[in-house]
This record gives sequence, C-alpha cells and structure tokens, in this order.
Amino acid sequence: MNRWFDAQLFGAAFVTLIVIMDPPGTIPLFLALTAGRSSRTRRRAAWQAVLVAFGVICSFALFGQQIFSYLHITLPALQGAGGLLLLLVALDLLTGRAEAPKEVEDVNVALVPLGTPLLAGPGAIVATIVFVQQVHRPASYLALGLAIIAVHAVLWVALRYSTVIIKVIRDSGIVLITRIAGLLLSAIAVQLVADSVAGFVRGVS
Repeated sequence: MNRWFDAQLFGAAFVTLIVIMDPPGTIPLFLALTAGRSSRTRRRAAWQAVLVAFGVICSFALFGQQIFSYLHITLPALQGAGGLLLLLVALDLLTGRAEAPKEVEDVNVALVPLGTPLLAGPGAIVATIVFVQQVHRPASYLALGLAIIAVHAVLWVALRYSTVIIKVIRDSGIVLITRIAGLLLSAIAVQLVADSVAGFVRGVS
C-alpha cells in the first residue's frame, strides 16, 4: 500500500459519491431549472451549484464527525442509517420515482435546489461522513480530499456541457445510466448495512 496515497479509498469514495450525486441524472433537472436563460447565466449557475455542493460536503467532512461524537453516534450506527438511506435513494433511481425539485421564486436555483439538496443531498452527506470515519492517516486524508474534488469536477463538466451531453446520449441514455447507478448504489447500501451488523456483533462480543 502506498504510504503517500490510499488509492483504494480514493476509488471507493469517488465511485460512491459519483453514483449518489449522479451527474448524468442531474443534467435534465439542471436544464429544466435554467430553461429560458442565456448561455452565460447557465454557465454561472453550473459553477455556483457545484461550489455550493462542494462547500456543504466539505463542511460535513470537517465537522460532521465532531457532531456525531457529541451526539454519541457510533460508526456501525452511522453505517446502518446511511445504508438504509442510500437504499431508499437507490430504489428511487431504479424505479424512476425520483422527482425533480421545484424552482423556488426569488431564490437562485444554483443555490437551492441545485447546489443542495439536489447535488449535496442527505445521501452524499452521510456517505462522506462514513468515509471520514474510516480515515486515520495522511494518505487517507489526501485520497478522500482528492476524491471529493474529482467528483465535483465531474459534476461541473456535466452541468457546464449539459446541452451537448444530452444531445449525445438522449433521454433514453439518461434513463439507462440512472438505472445502472441505482443498481450500483443499492449494492453499496447493502454492504454498508452488512458492515453495520458486523460492527455491532464485534462490539457485543
């Protein structure tokens, strides 16, 4: 294992957050919420939304663990709750029940609902805190930080070039990618629940 960089943690965090935040699935919602606006306004909304999401995720990465420690919430409990929450999100992706958030008047859509809760939603927040709980050395901190940055870079590219992307993959491609993301997310959720049960068993024994 590389002492300077934890590639396994980087891969796990990157894939998990990409699946949860679902850049392809965000494209049609982004286009709907920014419909009728100029290309310049749409570009500004793209980076603002990603910046807000990045700030929310980083805030919970830095302070979420202290909050849970204060509330006496253990890692197995967090993994179990996170797994169940991610499973609900996965079921919505698999069944197509996820609804597009409605635009709120007099509110910058790049902040709400795009930045949060669409991008930095409960699932992404919980997953980030779970990964932070597993970080214990500099190489892991570096890997997790780079994974978060890489995920938001992908999100920015997806939103910035959303018009081009949706012309290439079409609505059917968005649906297909969303279903695959739901399948992967459900597997991640089940693994979190299994890890939670194993953690509780080890604690009891």
